[in-house]
Amino acid sequence: MSAATRLAELGLALPAVPAPAGAYVPALRQGGLVYTSGQLPFVDGALPMTGKVGGAVDAEQAKEAARTCALNAIAAAAEAAGGLDNIVQVVKVTGFVASEPSFTGQPGVINGASELLGEVFGDAGRHARSAVGVAALPLDSPVEVEIVVAVR
Repeated sequence: MSAATRLAELGLALPAVPAPAGAYVPALRQGGLVYTSGQLPFVDGALPMTGKVGGAVDAEQAKEAARTCALNAIAAAAEAAGGLDNIVQVVKVTGFVASEPSFTGQPGVINGASELLGEVFGDAGRHARSAVGVAALPLDSPVEVEIVVAVR
C-alpha cells in the first residue's frame, strides 16, 4: 500500500508547506536524500499551543504536537522529492522538546512523530532518532521535528 493511500486512510492530508521564516529552505534534496528544516506544529498557519513541556504544555499535548510536526515534515520532504510516493525510507528523525528543567520525557513526546511516520510509511518509516530537551524553541513552540528521508 502506498504512503498516499495510508495517509488518506488515516484521514490526513499533507498541509501546504509554509514559506520559510528566514534564510533557509523547508527541505533540500541532495542525491538520494531529502533533509527537512525543523518543522513546528503549525496548523493552518498558527501554533495551537506554546510553552514548555512539563509546565504549560503536558506530555500528551506535546506528543500530539510532535505528530503534527512530522506531518509538516512529510509535506516538506514530499515537495522536495517530487511527491509523497517518491519517499522510500525515513532515515533519521531529530526531535527537540522545549522542556521545563525537571522534565525528562522527551523520548515519549517524540514518539508522536515516530508513530505517525510508521503509520504512513509502514516498515519504511522505521528510523534512527534523537530526542533532545532544549531551553526554548522558535515562537515558544513546545516541539520541533526534522527528518531525513531516502528518495527515488
